[in-house]
Amino acid sequence: STTSNEACKMYDATVTQLVGWYQEDSVGGMEGSLDKMKQADPNFVMAKVLSLWFQLGGKSTSRDEKLKKEVEDLVKSAQQNNLTSREKQHVGAMQQWADRDWPGACAVWEDILLEHPTDMLAVKLSQMAYFGLGYRERMRDSVLRVLPAWKPSMPLYGYLHGMEAFGFVQTNFYRQAEQAGQKALSLNPRDIWARHALCHVMEMEGRQQEGINFLSNSVNDWNRHTLTGHCYWHWALYHMEKGDYHAALDIYDTQYRGRQGLYLADPTSLLFRLNMEGVDVADRWDDTYAMCKPFLDERLTVFQDVHLLLSCLGAKQQDSTKKMMESLRTFVSEEGTQSAVAKQVGIPVCEALVAYDEGDYARAVDLMAPVRYQVGSIGGSKAQLDLFHLFLINAAIRSSKTQHQQLARFLLAERKALKDHSPMTDRLMAAAALPSKGQFK
Repeated sequence: STTSNEACKMYDATVTQLVGWYQEDSVGGMEGSLDKMKQADPNFVMAKVLSLWFQLGGKSTSRDEKLKKEVEDLVKSAQQNNLTSREKQHVGAMQQWADRDWPGACAVWEDILLEHPTDMLAVKLSQMAYFGLGYRERMRDSVLRVLPAWKPSMPLYGYLHGMEAFGFVQTNFYRQAEQAGQKALSLNPRDIWARHALCHVMEMEGRQQEGINFLSNSVNDWNRHTLTGHCYWHWALYHMEKGDYHAALDIYDTQYRGRQGLYLADPTSLLFRLNMEGVDVADRWDDTYAMCKPFLDERLTVFQDVHLLLSCLGAKQQDSTKKMMESLRTFVSEEGTQSAVAKQVGIPVCEALVAYDEGDYARAVDLMAPVRYQVGSIGGSKAQLDLFHLFLINAAIRSSKTQHQQLARFLLAERKALKDHSPMTDRLMAAAALPSKGQFK
């Protein structure tokens, strides 16, 4: 609770930017509005909740004493101050998140939404957490439950349809996803999450040229958001699918090369996909490794860890690869959701990637195949997780074992049935049919 009108305004500004994936210059971006909120009312508990969310990411307080103290202070302030029950619940959710109990935090946010279905912060944070957990059905259903309680005249209403679209596309309801995404864009053409959801629809349905046109014709609506780089990743995937590797590399060079603060999964997965297609990416792995190097010692999410490892392997950084694998093996003994996922899925996937890099394709298949259906637990979208399906197929094609080569052909038949218009699948099927390794070296 706060009596400061300015703190309330800055709270709204911060949540709006968070939901819209953009930085509002007039308030100094999210960092500026958050600072102004805390200055207007240093005791405003929701300012502390938001501040802690941005600081935590996926960090463990056991590794950061400063963060640990901030969480403890937040919990104490919630006990001492005259807060509403909803504010206390938000504090409780943040405490669960800090303890790396992500499902526990989601359960608290859902409790908030049962009584306050228009609490956009609870909606957005639960969406982001479900995505990180790989809980796609829950991500979809959480929005569908609250939508009837919202009115079109309410602030931020349109963003719900973008979230609805993303939940639908991640659970294979492509027609509903397209309808929801188009509705969101009709209300707000700058809703990059809705546009991004439609990119997924076109990716999953093999509508590559349509996807390229969709992004190129609307670039002014989405080129100044925190998700902009990721939309360029989708654009590059369309080109790569069509075999236009130069266009994909151009996107790397114009959008990622030499930059910091990127969503690291974009450049790393893009280069690895190109490598699997037999494309020489020159020195771009060194560039990507430089982006990733500051984060190599952090164990935030298994999804990020896998992509960090790709940068080490791609840049031939053997010492960093070894240290990362040792760190991951230690991490699995810690408490928390991500530690359990690392043990069950992360370690086998990372070991498979190392084996592949060393040319031991048979071992890569033997490690990856058993966890193929569990890889979704690391979080990420269906398009992002397709990297690992492609990895298994490529490893199986390259393996010297006849059984693995047959597995590759079966996996490709499955892939073709699910996405008929896929030039990449056609290229892989041609390679898998050859007695030798075909185009692959």
